[in-house]
Amino acid sequence: MLETNALKILKNAILLEKRGQAFYQNTADQAQGRAVKEFFELMADEEEEHIRILSEQFKSLKNNNKFKARGYLSKDASNLASEVLTREIKEQISGSGFESAAISAAAAMEQKAVELYSQRAETAEDPEEKKLYQWLAQWEQGHLDMLLAMDKELTEKIWNDNQFWPF
Repeated sequence: MLETNALKILKNAILLEKRGQAFYQNTADQAQGRAVKEFFELMADEEEEHIRILSEQFKSLKNNNKFKARGYLSKDASNLASEVLTREIKEQISGSGFESAAISAAAAMEQKAVELYSQRAETAEDPEEKKLYQWLAQWEQGHLDMLLAMDKELTEKIWNDNQFWPF
């Protein structure tokens, strides 16, 4: 069977998720604080779930020439940042430390994922493929929003701690 564009995109998506999972797990392994470690482990677990779903779809498309029909639970990201941004995590992450840099790098990775999935959702003709990528784009947007909120909080903490405010 010739490799279709949909298969290539699935392979790239799986690779993107595997890189994210490895990055989050590595960061968790190096994190000093318990809450920070748990946060990055949760992110690694979510990327692992994405890998599983994408791999399942890859196998279905390769073997059956179609995406597997499945329901996707929608993710409400509106309150996710406030739930994750506990005082404990904020206290454990230094604004200029390793974990803070990891949050900034993770935001860039998540942005790339959102763009890839959103673009594919727009161009996909197969309804199941479209549904898959819309769901993934929404999920990754939730990650991105949360990471950007964390980065903003940490930046403001640095500014406050170092009296960088112009007023």
